[in-house]
Amino acid sequence: MFTLLTHIFAYSISDIFPWLRWFDLDGHQRIVGKAMKVINEYQDSLVKKRMKEYKKKQEHKPPTDILDILMSLKDSDGKPLLSEEEILAQVTEIFLAGIDNPFNTVEWALSEMLNHPEMLQKATEEIDKVVGNDNGTLLLQESHIPRLPYLVACAREAIRLHPIIPFNVPHSSTEECTVAGYFIPKGSHILLSRLSLGTNPTAWPDEPSRFNPDRHLPENRSDLGETNLRFISFTTGRRGCIGGVLGTNMTIMLLGRLLQCFTWKIPKAMENIDLKSKDDGILFKATPLFAHAKPRFIPSIYV
Repeated sequence: MFTLLTHIFAYSISDIFPWLRWFDLDGHQRIVGKAMKVINEYQDSLVKKRMKEYKKKQEHKPPTDILDILMSLKDSDGKPLLSEEEILAQVTEIFLAGIDNPFNTVEWALSEMLNHPEMLQKATEEIDKVVGNDNGTLLLQESHIPRLPYLVACAREAIRLHPIIPFNVPHSSTEECTVAGYFIPKGSHILLSRLSLGTNPTAWPDEPSRFNPDRHLPENRSDLGETNLRFISFTTGRRGCIGGVLGTNMTIMLLGRLLQCFTWKIPKAMENIDLKSKDDGILFKATPLFAHAKPRFIPSIYV
């Protein structure tokens, strides 16, 4: 299933030449269709079951998750705002957008930090200071994120150096303009290089190819957004991703809890973590991260 999902975000030749989409020359549409069938078979039954239970209840408790919120939305007449089909579509959208990006960012961040043990120690000490280290009785929460600037900086640096795809989603210019001396005609298809932006020496003059979270600390950010396009995370402007806050929280909490709950080390048989990426259109690590994780808390925390 995961292999199928990764292909959804791979670029198709029809992204560059839209009139070729009908022919599906590279089989991209068939791959997406197969992946969507797997996703729908997995989640639709679960969502429909929850919706059926929700409709039967006479009294509804305050929403506890995103599905509760979608089901509880009402229009001005007090009727459900979203139909069953619309709720299923929204859940699918969140599911697709919320898997690969946090996973990719955390794997790259942890890989880079394992090659720099002092970074792992600094991030872990920050978490312990803010959250506490009382046998794991209190896990990192969303409310802690604004007080974890170094952890956020590690995630931002991973996104800068290791975007999930080499280019952003194609856009079309609505009017002619000139950018950096280059004339762009109206209606041009525009692709921004995530890799080039993230390592642009003009924006990042201090060794742009080196993993260095400290370069983000002066900004004291508590999110992963980048409005100045020095790198691309959730894009920006009117077409920017509406899930930026959710994506930030998912990514920081995943990385933070992995550091909070485990002590990480490179296996003795390895000198360092390989940082090569795939070259098939999706920039995952060429070899999945393999490292030793030793629990920091009592066993009952991990049940």
